[in-house]
Amino acid sequence: FTPGTEVDLCGHATLASSFAVLNYIEPDQNEVHFHTRSGELIIRRKNGLYEMEFPVYEQEEIPVTDLMEQAFGTRPEKAYLGVDLVCVFDNEEAVRKMRPDQNLLVWLPGRIQNVTAKGKETDCVSRSFCPKLAITEDPVCGSAHCQIAPYWASVYEKNEIHAYQACARGGYLTCTVDGNQIKISGNAVIVAVSEILAVLQ
Repeated sequence: FTPGTEVDLCGHATLASSFAVLNYIEPDQNEVHFHTRSGELIIRRKNGLYEMEFPVYEQEEIPVTDLMEQAFGTRPEKAYLGVDLVCVFDNEEAVRKMRPDQNLLVWLPGRIQNVTAKGKETDCVSRSFCPKLAITEDPVCGSAHCQIAPYWASVYEKNEIHAYQACARGGYLTCTVDGNQIKISGNAVIVAVSEILAVLQ
């Protein structure tokens, strides 16, 4: 669940849940399967990272509009629409410095409004804005890369994409496109531990 709705696929929740299962519930295992609204999701612990298998979202190129330019503050070079909107810009700085108009973003198509460009130190940089889900910006959006990574894989003509989500917190993802599946690898850390005390009657 986001603050605004329930979503079919959430990278944060999948990564956090697999981290909890593989470290606290079944620490001797290196693989966990979740049954979700997006189907079965498989997560494997490999080389200190957590590799998640997600579906590739189909997308098609759509016309760039004046509303896109007004919402993002600069005009995209290209735009693609699938589950989410992916707008491609000509340089990394445009993505990093972007201050979109959240009130206009809600009028753009797609569940999430993503912006991306070629990276200087990684294959691509991106940001994910989610006003329709009551989230201003997703810090590191796994599900958005179900469209972003396949796009850059086709541009670079390779299967493995090293991506950086350029929000204030930031995060790196390694994405491997394999047909209609994408493997996204990332790390997880503990930020808080809580105990719930229940009185049994």
